[in-house]
Amino acid sequence: QVQLVESGGGLVQAGDSLRLSCAANGRTFTSYTMGWFRQTPGKERDFVAALSRSGAVTFKSYSDSAKGRFTISKDSAKNTVYLQMNSLKAEDTAAYYCAARAQGPPVSKTSSEYDYWGQGTQVTVSS
Repeated sequence: QVQLVESGGGLVQAGDSLRLSCAANGRTFTSYTMGWFRQTPGKERDFVAALSRSGAVTFKSYSDSAKGRFTISKDSAKNTVYLQMNSLKAEDTAAYYCAARAQGPPVSKTSSEYDYWGQGTQVTVSS
């Protein structure tokens, strides 16, 4: 079983940057698809970004709102996935969750297809 722990959230001003981290424990982690989702109270958990690897090839996918501002990356040696968030906006305010899917490429944008979830880290952006 994979255990995920997110960190790096906080309260920032619009235009600032944050780097979220997701520490993963699990022997099969390197073969999993890793994703970031976000959710506000009373609303659906939405896809933000995902990363998957097949050999030397890395596949990445982003939501329209994340594209051009956010970057997902992975440090395989540390079994850690990152979400670099730049040019943050008030609309980015949400609880951000790291997720793992027990399949490789292609990446999935559907939350129900992911098998493991972290507890979330809150990101609040003031305008």
